[in-house]
Amino acid sequence: MIPTAHVDTFARDNLPAPQDMPVFINLEKLGYPDRLNVATELVDRHVAEGRGDRLAVVGEGAAWTFAELAGKVNRLASVLVAHGVVPGNRVLLRSANNPMMAALHFAVLKAGGIVVATMPLLRAKELGVIIDKAGIRLAVCDEALRGELEKACAGRDCRVLLFGTDAFEAEVAAASASFAACDTAADDVCLIGFTSGTTGVPKGTMHFHRDLLAICDCYGARVLRAGPDDRFIGSPPLAFTFGLGGLVLFPFRIGAAAILLEKVSPDDLMPAIERHRATVLFTAPTAYRAMLGKLGEHDISSLRKCVSAGEHLPRATFEAWRERTGITILDGIGATEMLHIFIGAPQEKVRAGATGLPVPLYEAKVIGPDGEEVPDGEPGRLAVRGPTGCRYLADPRQRDYVQDGWNVTGDTYVRDGDGYYWYKARSDDMIITSGYNIAGPEVEAGLLTHPAVAEAGVVGAPDPDRGQIAKAYVVLKEGHEPGPALVKALQDHVKAELAPYKYPRAIEFVDRLPRTETGKLQRFALRQRAAAEAAA
Repeated sequence: MIPTAHVDTFARDNLPAPQDMPVFINLEKLGYPDRLNVATELVDRHVAEGRGDRLAVVGEGAAWTFAELAGKVNRLASVLVAHGVVPGNRVLLRSANNPMMAALHFAVLKAGGIVVATMPLLRAKELGVIIDKAGIRLAVCDEALRGELEKACAGRDCRVLLFGTDAFEAEVAAASASFAACDTAADDVCLIGFTSGTTGVPKGTMHFHRDLLAICDCYGARVLRAGPDDRFIGSPPLAFTFGLGGLVLFPFRIGAAAILLEKVSPDDLMPAIERHRATVLFTAPTAYRAMLGKLGEHDISSLRKCVSAGEHLPRATFEAWRERTGITILDGIGATEMLHIFIGAPQEKVRAGATGLPVPLYEAKVIGPDGEEVPDGEPGRLAVRGPTGCRYLADPRQRDYVQDGWNVTGDTYVRDGDGYYWYKARSDDMIITSGYNIAGPEVEAGLLTHPAVAEAGVVGAPDPDRGQIAKAYVVLKEGHEPGPALVKALQDHVKAELAPYKYPRAIEFVDRLPRTETGKLQRFALRQRAAAEAAA
């Protein structure tokens, strides 16, 4: 590895052992130098090369050029250093999508820190796990979202710095507008993205400075093929790497504009597309389905590229969108472990219903239980490798995800004779609903803290609007009667324990759960039952 610039070497010290790392391929084709700070490449470079007056980012009440963004990033980096941040420190960020959230990302990176962005909906219990696992000592939070974070930091050695306050704005205004970027190595960790694990224990995925450029120069440049006059918009939070890549990294790599919305429901997204004349849209299949019924209400004719990921894109949605708008949706599969999309076809090669082809500089294959590649046409587990890959933060599950140098994603796929990959199902306990990942065991654990619940099993059930929903099968303790009131009470209980999107939208009371002879819950049997009930 290249000598690190990190004074705090926590991240490098907690990388997987060399034998547990994936094989990284085609890095030489990307040609990145040994010393690299992604904030310089994605922000400062545009100013240095005479594009400082180009629009960079737009949000509620803010529209910054690249020169203005660079100045904001420098002042924020100066403030972070004044608050004790040194290279290698992890800084937790908590905010809805807005220009300040984007600027804070690059301020942390420019100072040599490591961004740990968190979903605005997370509760104190969930935030506390992230704080502990990543060793967070400083969190920067939108003042409007302070409550749960302050609960999480209480009793922990973690300070909260609030933005959106007069005091913070004064501190930023008084800070230096000049800041020399930390001389980070291309393989210094700059981002830890947390993803739900199938056991309910979140996994921190560590990514290097070079990784953030690689997804721009692979998927962004070779599949999406947007240009500097494009205006990017979408719904995924920046705490999801799908959102960070699609709404910030991709446009900034090419000098295009990022439109960041705090409210991102289809009812908010469509008027924003019209108002900002957005041209590139990133969202989940659920949103495309919802927008189909509202297309006549807003002028979205400015759109020229639409990207879908986060869950499987149904063929019916793909075809209806193309028929109504004339736009071919670019489907794709990515993973927090891989940072962004690694299978997805460029527009002229899209096939309806197929996820697509391996992104240039990536390789994929379908493997059987023994790890050997299966013939085309046979289902198996999807395995992939490329310039990016899985590096879990001090987590034994690294050996499950990385096998023989390949990243094994937990998805069941079929490859056809032309090399296209067709999604079949998840091959683990993850539930994907409206683009959100929910770990069934985590919801089970939340239900089991309710005094009426003796046992619980949670799986994904097919749903025409959301792709899947979390469905709970619950065995009650003696003395408790099933009914609508208890269903609502259990749902409210989970919402109070976990991020609200994780609550079970359907609850069925049962006498017993299917288990093995050793007592292990047979979730596959519950999945089969849920599918049969949905089809009935």
